Amino acid sequence: MNHKNIPAAERLIFALDVPDAQRARALVETLGDAVRFYKIGLELLMAGGYFELLDWLAARDKRIFVDLKFFDVPATVGRAVARLNDRGVTFCTVHGNQGIMEAAAAAKKDVKVLAVTALTSLDRGDLEDMGFQCDVPELVLSRARRALEAGCDGVVSSGLEAARLREHLGPRLMVVTPGIRPVENRPVDDQKRVVTVDQAFALGADYIVVGRPIRDAADPRAAAEAIQASIAKATSA
Repeated sequence: MNHKNIPAAERLIFALDVPDAQRARALVETLGDAVRFYKIGLELLMAGGYFELLDWLAARDKRIFVDLKFFDVPATVGRAVARLNDRGVTFCTVHGNQGIMEAAAAAKKDVKVLAVTALTSLDRGDLEDMGFQCDVPELVLSRARRALEAGCDGVVSSGLEAARLREHLGPRLMVVTPGIRPVENRPVDDQKRVVTVDQAFALGADYIVVGRPIRDAADPRAAAEAIQASIAKATSA
């Protein structure tokens, strides 16, 4: 269990993965105060109106996670991160080598940089197909250690690796965990390394990212409220 001073209601990050900004705004209005933190990623970037949506969220006092997984030459990544400063953005993601992470960390001011470790849609077989001959936990720990050395604030990591990150790197590392499923079952989507809400926080996550279990629910607000109740219970100990 982590003990960072984070309001329980802000530990849920909703992945706003919808086809366009209009539907994104409608879903934010539906969720109301049940969600305070939103992740906006590649789908909305390609749909247009990304920064207008970002500013719209900031004007409503929502916290914002820009999940674009910056991967380019270090100077370009640094300039991209710098463009997010002073815009109300809490987190952004980078995905690359030491030089990329160092450039992102050097460019940040009020935005915190999270390094992607291993996507929760990948398992060991997928990594081997990509040429990584190592266990997933070993890769995640190596990536997290190097991210801290580069000046990043934390990582995006499956809850399955969170406990090991805490054991080796302690509480200073920010751990944001996607691949959350509210109940223990085999996902029928592209997520392979998943945990429940309770498991994520017991293993050391600071924040969880939830998308489809809220977005695709019959009542998205009720689904978000149920997850918030689970978070409040899990983090109250």
